Amino acid sequence: MVRKSLVVLVICISLAPSISLMAAVDPPTGAKLSAAAIVDRNVAARGGLQAWRAVQTMSWEGKLGAGGNQRATLPVPPQGPTPNLKGIPQRPANETQLPFVMELKRPRKMRVELVFKGQTAVQVFDGANGWKLRPFLNRREVETFTAEELKSASMQADLDGPLVDYAAKGTKIELDGVEKVEDRDTYKLKLTMNNGQSIHVWIDAQSFLETKIEGQPRRLDGEYHPVEVYYRDYRPVSGLQIPYVLETKVLPLAQKSARFGNTPVPPEKIVIEKVAVNPKLDESLFSKPTDGAVQKTN
Repeated sequence: MVRKSLVVLVICISLAPSISLMAAVDPPTGAKLSAAAIVDRNVAARGGLQAWRAVQTMSWEGKLGAGGNQRATLPVPPQGPTPNLKGIPQRPANETQLPFVMELKRPRKMRVELVFKGQTAVQVFDGANGWKLRPFLNRREVETFTAEELKSASMQADLDGPLVDYAAKGTKIELDGVEKVEDRDTYKLKLTMNNGQSIHVWIDAQSFLETKIEGQPRRLDGEYHPVEVYYRDYRPVSGLQIPYVLETKVLPLAQKSARFGNTPVPPEKIVIEKVAVNPKLDESLFSKPTDGAVQKTN
């Protein structure tokens, strides 16, 4: 549960109720803009290009809601001796609020500390390599990222998101229609990164702030499910607009699995309590942690 929470947190902040997407509709009156113009207005609404270029570090503090297991138990046919599950942390029935600190530094360095039952889990990515420390699983030695974790971390956007300076990052954008998201008109943009990966971002047609972004698919019941991250409660911080609530929703598959069906997954919410722009972050925070030790942030 905590390992998944760390992954959710990283994905949400790098990219942040029931959502109903409508079919594409006509653009708002007088708002037939190109993809480039929409991005320009988005960057301006978020604080401006020069303001974001001046940001070299950021830190986020808050709480991540985890648990709230409302999913049906899936039958697993017995294969050999019954495993001992007592030592495996179970997803609690009620949601748990996990305190976290995330620190970001250019170029694409990230450190996350997440507290669970009085123990601090750590995940570090230095832009090329990643490590983790998971004492809640009685793993008190630093472990390197798996190939899948490294791929996920390497695809994350920089601290300013995927739209700021998109051309310099080698990203191509195109307008992929206009859709209703929570009864509001949004521009649906398709972003194709320089590594060939494509994602979609939805921009509010009035505020020009991000409404949601397509997250990385999550493996669930043996299949990959699409993920969407919603950005809410924007507030000004040092002249920038920052979302203070990020909500992740794992969507059901279009075609139900014959074996498992579509079991509901409760939304996972991140509530930001404090954001700092350009805090002093020592380079050692993004270095490989010492085995069995955690360097606490200030």
